[in-house]
Amino acid sequence: MLIISGLAEAKKDRGAELLDKLEVGMEELQQIVEDRNRDAVAPKQKELLQYVGDVEEDMVDGFPYEVPEEYRNMPLLKGRAAVDMKVKVKDNPNLEECVFRIVLDGYNAPVTAGNFVDLVQRHFYDGMEIQRADGFVVQTGDPDGPAEGFIDPSTEKTRTIPLEIMVDGEKAPVYEATLEELGLYKAQTKLPFNAFGTMAMAREEFENNSASSQIFWLLKESELTPSNANILDGRYAVFGYVTENEDFLADVKVGDVIESIKLVSGQDNLVNPSYKIAG
Repeated sequence: MLIISGLAEAKKDRGAELLDKLEVGMEELQQIVEDRNRDAVAPKQKELLQYVGDVEEDMVDGFPYEVPEEYRNMPLLKGRAAVDMKVKVKDNPNLEECVFRIVLDGYNAPVTAGNFVDLVQRHFYDGMEIQRADGFVVQTGDPDGPAEGFIDPSTEKTRTIPLEIMVDGEKAPVYEATLEELGLYKAQTKLPFNAFGTMAMAREEFENNSASSQIFWLLKESELTPSNANILDGRYAVFGYVTENEDFLADVKVGDVIESIKLVSGQDNLVNPSYKIAG
């Protein structure tokens, strides 16, 4: 009942339903563990984490903080969203194409996630090839031509976004500086590189605010990259996680084609979409 009292008023009925599902799911997970059914553990954990995420979202009524004024007119994702990325896989007899579901977290990375959703709505990534796949990350987003990012038609310049990192325990993200530069050596990030399929913005190594359109997914298992004990946490902006078919990311190769990325939920959470202005 304590959790239900913390839910936004309009979301209490749905919250109660989710908590009931969570309770049943926990019992099912306990039975799976007792039966030593190892293959069933991860899918059940993922299902339960989805319920937890939905409950957390229902505890927020409106957006919990103000984005700094200098970024307020950028495309912002004020909440969560999900996209489906359809990849055509070449030279793999076991996999011809795969659809990856990606959940984007605008509560903890509104500028970063908003920039990406805006590019998705422009179909920026559709038809683009995977440009790096080295066993550590899968990366794409570098358009044809000399530009290394998205050229905004309204300015004819590369649109860049600031480095944006939410520190655990803080109410709003920090901008434009790595946690190391801020002296926050032991700080935990709210969105860590701790899962296969963690999604983040690529940028120039010594230019914190140079991210534009290039994105990457981490391929290392979380045991090898514990939260805040790797070279990425606090230096690169995480803004989402692949939640379906993430294991197939390991099969994606350079030259495979992103047929499409489509927004499947959360469109109402996108503020200041530039793709509408552009038509």
